[in-house]
This record gives sequence, structure tokens and C-alpha cells, in this order.
Amino acid sequence: MLTIYGVYRSRASRNYWMAEELGIAFQSVPVLQASRLDNPMSPDALLNTMSAEFLAINPMGMIPSIKDGDLVMHESLAINLYLARKYGGPLAGHTAEEEGLLAMWTMWAATEVEPYTVAIVRIYDRAQDDSEAGKAGIAVACRSLKRPFGVLEQHLQNQDYVVGNRFTVADLNIAEVLRYAQTEQALFDSHPKVKAWIERCQSRAAYRAMQETRGKEPV
Repeated sequence: MLTIYGVYRSRASRNYWMAEELGIAFQSVPVLQASRLDNPMSPDALLNTMSAEFLAINPMGMIPSIKDGDLVMHESLAINLYLARKYGGPLAGHTAEEEGLLAMWTMWAATEVEPYTVAIVRIYDRAQDDSEAGKAGIAVACRSLKRPFGVLEQHLQNQDYVVGNRFTVADLNIAEVLRYAQTEQALFDSHPKVKAWIERCQSRAAYRAMQETRGKEPV
């Protein structure tokens, strides 16, 4: 059985959503970010990214990780590409060309988009969004996102999804990266195709199931 290490309030959400989409059985091992604990090294601390038990799985001390049989993998977006390839179906590439495009768009999300969306969500997580420094940081991130948003907007002009005009792992991966910026409504309002696309992605039953579980976790 697939084992996913990580809480839902982390990048592990991507893997939990993917597992729900594929309809596969999985075990969730909640591993908390060490930064959320006062003393993560305490003997009675909750399982976290600095716990010896978890470092034996991922020496980098980052979530998520998975174990699938004898395979251990890290990096949430790569994990989803692996799961799509293993289990097939509409979320996977149907040709070598589609496989290449799924990888390309996933890498694009990781390199061209995520640094800025993460910057936004971290400002909110630290309750700095109303400070002058926080507002300035959000403004810089939004300016940096205009170009990749414009690229995706143009790509979606004549299709509902990113690859093969069907919902695939590429849509899931990109949507989860862009979710971090959904506080910035003006950014999405100025890119109506992107806004409609992410709403389609997030209307899926598997996404709602993931978010329902995520909502039950402590903030």
C-alpha cells in the first residue's frame, strides 16, 4: 500500500489529492513541520520533520515523502508524476509527447511560479499581510507572477486543460502551486481563463475530499 508522509497542511496536499483522484488505497502518516513546534526534539514531541523516525525516511527532513513497496520518493510534484505513470488513466500521459508535456508544465510550475506563490502564502502565514513590508512583498510577488500567468492564460485560450484538453497530473500540480496565491483576487480576475481553469480543477470531488480532511487539521 502507498504510504504518504506529511500533514495535509503542507505540500503533501498535492499527493493526497492525487491519491484521491486515482482512487487508490493509501496510508497517511502525519508528519508535522518542525517549525510549528516549540521543541521538535523533545522526547514527547509529535512526529515531525526533525524526528529520527522521519529522517530515516527522508534525510533532508522535508515533507512530503512516500513509500510504495520498496520505493521511497520525495518531492511532491515528482511523486505525482510517478503516481500518474504507475496507475495510468486519464491523468497520465497517453503518448511520449504527452509525457514530455506533463513534465514540462510541472517543471514550469516549480521553477517559474512556485517561488512567488510561496512568498505570498508565507507572508499570510506570518500574519504580515497588513504590514508595509508584507504588502510590498506581496506586490513584488504579484508583479513577478504576471508573466507566467499571462503564459498560462494564452495557453488556455482554446482549451479547458493544460495537456490533451483533459484533466491531468499537470493541471493538478499547477493548480496546487497557484493555490498559494488565491488570496490575490485581482491577479486571477485579470486572467479570466486561468481563474475559470483553477475553479474547474478545484470543483473536482477528489480535491474537495482532500480539502475536507485538510480543514480538520489544526492550523
